[in-house]
Amino acid sequence: MDTLEQARVASATRGIYTLWTATGAECRGTLNKFFTDPPAIGDWVLYDPQTTYIHEVLPRKTTLTRKKVGKTTEQQVIAANVDVMFIVMALDNDFNVRRLERYLVVAEESGAAPVIVLNKSDLCDDLAARLDEIGQVTQAPVVVMSAIDEASVAQLSRHIEPDQVGALLGSSGVGKSTMINALLGRAQQLTTAVREGDSKGRHTTTHREMFRLEQGWILIDMPGIRELEPWATTDTVTGAFADIEALAEHCRFRDCTHHDEPGCNVAGKIGPGRLASFHKISAEMTEQERKRRGKTGCKAVRQMLEANPKHWRKGDE
Repeated sequence: MDTLEQARVASATRGIYTLWTATGAECRGTLNKFFTDPPAIGDWVLYDPQTTYIHEVLPRKTTLTRKKVGKTTEQQVIAANVDVMFIVMALDNDFNVRRLERYLVVAEESGAAPVIVLNKSDLCDDLAARLDEIGQVTQAPVVVMSAIDEASVAQLSRHIEPDQVGALLGSSGVGKSTMINALLGRAQQLTTAVREGDSKGRHTTTHREMFRLEQGWILIDMPGIRELEPWATTDTVTGAFADIEALAEHCRFRDCTHHDEPGCNVAGKIGPGRLASFHKISAEMTEQERKRRGKTGCKAVRQMLEANPKHWRKGDE
């Protein structure tokens, strides 16, 4: 194991990992047979340059996660060691501040700093109203741009330091691939037009990939996210809805749910849409935590029974 070296995962396709080595070179890597939790884009790993096997994922500074799509209650790590999470929204018919709140919960859980990127400014007739909506849910920096203008996209570099890692997250069709091309100065990523009726986009980016930029920082591009349930806790939700938490400090009851309790200091002072979003995401996280505890309990029982096979036999004392 003395031959193991550090490298960073830059992309992954069907079990083959592109690694950036400490010297700046690029190589391919595969997982050894003992791996149960594969590395994510942005992970630092230890690998054997002779066999190309990846042996270990090093501790993460930050982790972007979500609940896996579907009925299963499992975590999906979508990127690691991200410093700045660029949340991309389009200023067209797809703009949705309720979706933004979910991305902010992901950022709160991860430890990455959120930056709101509003693309397609040329298609927006009421920018002030959009900015006001965002200002009611977060104090994170906001960048207004048009991805077809390279000078406009260059604003992103003001919100990240050299050698740091940024990640673009957003729905399909918000312009992430066009932004990547503008930052790289070449047509690297495939782009397609959105549907005229509802501004919905199609997936053009099919996998996660890191890019080194001439501006000195690293950018992770990701496929558009259609469904986002954060992998988080109710405490994280509270942190992402700091305005509600501040008001809740003065509710009559410490366990106030902010529905119709007497002495509630939140209801009536927070917009109904935002309060409903808080209740919805909090309920999802409460149910998620319940299922996680159930899985942990079942696993503990299974391990006990495996360690003590006699308990499987009915009637044994």
